[in-house]
Amino acid sequence: MQRRDLMISGLALLMAAATASGAGAAEWWGKKLPGQPQNFIFGYGSLINTASRNSTASKPIDAIPVRVSASVGYVRAWVDRAKSGFTALGLRKPGAGEQATTINGVLYPVEGNDMGAFDAREAGYKRMEVPREALEGVSWEQVPPEGKIWVYVSVGKDGVPGEGLQPPSADYPLLQSYVDVVIDGALEYGPDYARELIETTADWNRYWLNDRELPRRPWVYDKNYAAVDKLLEETAPAAPHFKDRLFPEVYAIRNVAPAAQ
Repeated sequence: MQRRDLMISGLALLMAAATASGAGAAEWWGKKLPGQPQNFIFGYGSLINTASRNSTASKPIDAIPVRVSASVGYVRAWVDRAKSGFTALGLRKPGAGEQATTINGVLYPVEGNDMGAFDAREAGYKRMEVPREALEGVSWEQVPPEGKIWVYVSVGKDGVPGEGLQPPSADYPLLQSYVDVVIDGALEYGPDYARELIETTADWNRYWLNDRELPRRPWVYDKNYAAVDKLLEETAPAAPHFKDRLFPEVYAIRNVAPAAQ
C-alpha cells in the first residue's frame, strides 16, 4: 500500500506542475510566424499558369485564385503588342460605351530578387498597386491581410498605363500557343474559372494564328488542347472568332501585307 500511495502522490505532483506551467505560458493565439511576404503580384494572363510563373521565379511559387473588382477601372484585353510580333494580354481603360469588368487571376508572393525578375519579364508594362479592398478570394483560401499587391498594366504609345493600346492585327496576331498557356493555367482551377477568364477578356478578333507545335496534331504536345478548343468555341467573346483561327501557311496567304502583294 505504501508503494501505491507514493505512485499516486507522484502523479498528483506531476499534474499540478503541468497545470501550473500551462497557467503561466504565453498566449500564442493570433500570433503569426515572422518573415511573412510583404509583396504580392496579381497575375491575369500567362502568370496564372504555374509552369510559366515558376520559369521566372527563383523557386516554385504557390498561388491562390482571386478576382479583382471592376472598381479598379480596367478591362483585360488583347492589347499588348510584343516586339517579337504578337499581341499578349494586358489591361486597358474602357473605351466609349464600355464599362470596366471584374478580372479573375491569381495572387502569389514575391520575395528576394524575384520582383526584379518579374519586372524584367513584364517589360513594357507598368507595375501598379491594387487596393486590397478591390480583391476577393474565390476559394477557401483568402487574400492575405497584409502586404502590398501589384499588377502589371500595359503602357500605350504615349507612355500612359492602360491608354493608347491597340488590338491584334495582321502583323501582331493572337498566338494560339500563348492562348494555350493562359487557358491551361486557368484550367488548373477548373473549367468555370477558365470560362470566366475568356468571357471577361476583350478584343478577340480574326487575326488569330494557330502556331501550336504540330498544330495539325496538337495532342502530341498538349494534353489539354481539346478542352481549350471546346471552351474557346463555346464561350463569348472568343467564340465568334474561333472559326477565323488559321494554320501558319494559310494565315500568311490571307493576311499578307498589301505592300508585299
